[in-house]
Amino acid sequence: MSALESELTELWEQYQNDDVSADSAGEDAYATLDAFLDSLEAGEIRAAEKHGDTWEANEWVKQGILLNFGLRATEPREYGGVTYNDVLPLADSSDYGDRGSRNTPDGTVVRRGAHIGSDCILMSPAFVNIGAHIGDGTLVDSCDTVGSCAQIGANVKLGANTLIGGVLEPVENAPVIIEDNVSLGAGCRVTSGFVVGENSVVGENTLLTPRIPVYDLVEEEVLYGELPADRRAFTRFVESSISDHDLFEGGAYKPAVVATDLQTETLEATEREDTLRE
Repeated sequence: MSALESELTELWEQYQNDDVSADSAGEDAYATLDAFLDSLEAGEIRAAEKHGDTWEANEWVKQGILLNFGLRATEPREYGGVTYNDVLPLADSSDYGDRGSRNTPDGTVVRRGAHIGSDCILMSPAFVNIGAHIGDGTLVDSCDTVGSCAQIGANVKLGANTLIGGVLEPVENAPVIIEDNVSLGAGCRVTSGFVVGENSVVGENTLLTPRIPVYDLVEEEVLYGELPADRRAFTRFVESSISDHDLFEGGAYKPAVVATDLQTETLEATEREDTLRE
């Protein structure tokens, strides 16, 4: 256990026992919270990490985020000439250019405590919440939302109007995971701790959530909460168990996700796009 983890864990216990509050927290507590946010932004700590084949939440990291909400007062702040009210300022993006990353103006918002890697592109308007981790070379396109604690890998493409859900509570639950080299088409939604395996390509407007089955035609099995690596996925509709109800003339259908082999032509298209971006 690192010194920072030890300090955050002790502070969390005090907070849970009502031994510390926003009114009583001292300079040491805020120094610990600031060091915690700096470590998140530097990518030194993460809300979730992969152990073997499984992604697991770092509970103490999520507790640290909650402490920042619980022990700080809401204050009026300025952004783009507009006053907003929050417990934290936005992230300082002044060093993005030094790392080859760029964030376009007019609505690109990165909240304090989010990590943005090198050679990233953030297109306005986009929003990246606290605890999110954006890997090197990743594109966050226009109208994208990356929720709290979401873990986005390297060289990922989030198509325009994509929603990556946040999972801050309960602290033991792993957030949404998008592994390396994934491409999500425009309008995709990924929620509730769903894991998208590396190198996968997901079609436009696909909803990935543990409540919707993934029919993996490669291994011929039905999965929930994950899309295996090296898959091409898209939405289809399958017959519902209420199809025989009198109200559903012609049958009722429910959404599902179909996963197939990643086709060679799909890889070539992705490689062509990478070449254009370079």
